[in-house]
Amino acid sequence: MPPTPDALPSPPHYDPSNAERWWHAANAAQLYPSAREWASRHGVAPAAQDTESTLLLLVDVQRDFCLPEGSLYVGGRSGRGAIEDSRRLAGFIYRNLDRITSTVATLDSHLPQQIFFPSFWVDHAGQPAQAHRVVTVDDVATGKLVPRPELASWVADGDAGWLRDHAEFYCRQLEESGRYALYLWPPHCLLGSPGHALAGVVEEARLFHAFCRSAEAAVEVKGAGLLSEHYSVLGPEVLLARDGGVLGEANERLVRRLLEADRVVVAGQAASHCVRSTLEDLWVLAEERDPSALERIYVLADCMSAVAVRGDAGEWIADFTDEAVAVLERCRGAGMQIVHSDMPMEDWA
Repeated sequence: MPPTPDALPSPPHYDPSNAERWWHAANAAQLYPSAREWASRHGVAPAAQDTESTLLLLVDVQRDFCLPEGSLYVGGRSGRGAIEDSRRLAGFIYRNLDRITSTVATLDSHLPQQIFFPSFWVDHAGQPAQAHRVVTVDDVATGKLVPRPELASWVADGDAGWLRDHAEFYCRQLEESGRYALYLWPPHCLLGSPGHALAGVVEEARLFHAFCRSAEAAVEVKGAGLLSEHYSVLGPEVLLARDGGVLGEANERLVRRLLEADRVVVAGQAASHCVRSTLEDLWVLAEERDPSALERIYVLADCMSAVAVRGDAGEWIADFTDEAVAVLERCRGAGMQIVHSDMPMEDWA
């Protein structure tokens, strides 16, 4: 769709095809002077002058999710999902530079051996667990899958029994919540790895916006806790261990910021997991504290995809598309606005 007459044009450096290039990276030293010149040429005012605040929440737009070379590429059923999402998202940022007040990018951030990775588990014969499988309470209780005992030396102060008990307790907490069961993912977004970085085409747009508008470009790191998943940027799946020990804390500072913004726009990966959990947490918190905030949350439905993974023979070994569709419908029913990146923001409800 061509840009609307009042939309800003794309700057000269923007190449949409960079959305599918693994090693494309933002060059901040070059972007800064060009952004300042661009702001002057197009009359883009500093973000501090906005009379209403629009916060763009970029959920986990990282290489491992956004590019086929990534260890957990979110290709959707088409196989092109996250690539096209990143292209549309970057274009949306450039067209709306003067309307977006600030950005917050979340970073899924992991260590090699966490409770949701196969490296944490072995079967009854001591063989490694495989990715893309669910771990149930019964699996742990019967010994079908157990935490690797040797991990207890640094995960649980040497107490392998405590670690196994915690794993069973954790799976039970997840199952009783009704939201997720424990799912084993391939290693992804490991701290220090190339896949942890933001996808270059989106990072470039985020920095250009910050430089153009003298705006904040905040980062929220999540997911490094050993014993709990952390899909939502607003808090881990389970807060307390079996013995009452703290597994993680809610991100109260970000919660307040999102609920106080005049408009929150949400995009990122994956619609079936980290975006879903963030939206569901935000929904619950808004209903508790300020129900009117729900209508100020806008979800860019065409800038997110579901996890859908094919095996070597082309068969689906994981497909969470239906879950992603369902969460958007639930969010719409709750009062959030479901929009698309090519819709002019002035036409949003």
